[in-house]
Amino acid sequence: MSIWGKIVGGAAGFAVGGPLGAILGAVAGHAVDKMAEDSKPPGDDGGTGASNDPTRRIAFTIAVIVLGAKMAKADGHVTKDEIAAFRQVFHIPPEEVKNVGRLFDQARRDANGFEPYAKQIARLFRDRPAVLEELLDGLFHIARADGHVTPEELDYLQAVANIFGLDEAAWHRLKAANLGPDAEDPYHILGVTRETVPEAIKAAYRKLIRENHPDRLVAEGMPQEFVAMANEKMAKINVAYDRICKEKGIS
Repeated sequence: MSIWGKIVGGAAGFAVGGPLGAILGAVAGHAVDKMAEDSKPPGDDGGTGASNDPTRRIAFTIAVIVLGAKMAKADGHVTKDEIAAFRQVFHIPPEEVKNVGRLFDQARRDANGFEPYAKQIARLFRDRPAVLEELLDGLFHIARADGHVTPEELDYLQAVANIFGLDEAAWHRLKAANLGPDAEDPYHILGVTRETVPEAIKAAYRKLIRENHPDRLVAEGMPQEFVAMANEKMAKINVAYDRICKEKGIS
């Protein structure tokens, strides 16, 4: 069964639990106990009710929908371009668009802020920062779909990055890869500077390739449906490294 069948089939809320499961339960029409943010001790399952990779994949997908909806709410409106980008990131089958839309709308109407949902997904992937980066990259993709990212959206994305525990270097790397005049600067994409020595550039490149390889991300809980987005990020990393190598004569 695809990730969409699991989510809209009604049982995913019980598997995931916590705030993400609760909002899914509100859409699916079944009750899911909402766990308090601090109800689990360190080393728990992140408030999901399970710690296996299928549950992580379900939680990842729900989180992108919910956090994307909360970002639209922070911005004040949703454009057609953003909706198209939303569907592009998710690769939603036509027969599931309506059900996913119901979850998106429920998240927009939900009175809770985005923080409980971001905190739950941060706990679930606390030892897998590359997966959290991939999730945030998907939110950037949606935010910039209409040609610009508003200050409210950028503030929102940075707040999510902070809750995810991403360091300043990761935030600037993601921001540079998605926005502004530095979006195509290969040094920003690799998280290095023009003064960085070749060996350190090679090390930074290898680390990014290792951490962001789609097979590794899927093994760590990213759904297969998001592989295209991960491949796009890998391509940017490779292009950036090739440009730097040509500029500096690195072999």
